[in-house]
Amino acid sequence: MLDGRGATDFRAGRMVPLAEMPADKHVFVRDSARALVGVGETVGALLAPLGDETPVGKFLAKQGPGLHHVAYQVADIDATLATLRESGMALLDERPRVGIRGSRVAFLHPRATAGVLTEIVEPAAGEGAHR
Repeated sequence: MLDGRGATDFRAGRMVPLAEMPADKHVFVRDSARALVGVGETVGALLAPLGDETPVGKFLAKQGPGLHHVAYQVADIDATLATLRESGMALLDERPRVGIRGSRVAFLHPRATAGVLTEIVEPAAGEGAHR
C-alpha cells in the first residue's frame, strides 16, 4: 500500500516512512522509491512517489492511498505477451521494458483485468523471484 508519506508495513501494522525502511530494500525506479518486502514466496513493493506529477503521485492524488497494481512472475515474458495479445487481452505495453533489478516487465490494461492494473514480470537472469 502507498501514500505520499511512506508505505504501509502490514507486518508492523502501521505506516512506515521510507526513511525507516532498511536501505538495502530501497529501489529507485524512474519516478518512485520502492521498498521490497518479502513474505515467504510473495514479494510486495511499497511505493512512494518522488513528485506530485509522477504517475504514482497522480495516482495518489486521484485514488488516494491503496493498492496500485498486482504483479505475476512469468518464465518467458515474450511468449506470455504473445499469448495475451492473441487472446485479445488489452495491453499497455506491447513489448517488455526494464523493471526493478534488470527484470523485464509489461502491464496489462486495467479494463482487461476487472479494473486492476496488472504487471507481468520476468526476473533478470540469476535473480530468481522479483526481489
